[in-house]
Amino acid sequence: MSNSQKRAIQNYRSRLGERGLARFEVLGLDADRALIRSVARRLAEDGPEASRLRIVVSQTIEGESPKKGGILAALRRSPLVGADIDPVRTREAGRKLRL
Repeated sequence: MSNSQKRAIQNYRSRLGERGLARFEVLGLDADRALIRSVARRLAEDGPEASRLRIVVSQTIEGESPKKGGILAALRRSPLVGADIDPVRTREAGRKLRL
């Protein structure tokens, strides 16, 4: 490899480092190539989806159970929050049974 190629690779890796990214190699099945790349791409975006993905993958690998309050947190993320919906349930006496 020539000096200019080495310098180009070094510059590329230093720019990645400035963005907080690192290049590394992973061994896996060929069938999982697209999955691993998509997970890596999503994690590199570092948004709210990346945070959720990071938590789910970590919990799956570590075998931890989800923390309490997961259902409540999901309901609070619902698009219907603040929609002032008043669900009304009709009261029925039920059916008659002969015992």
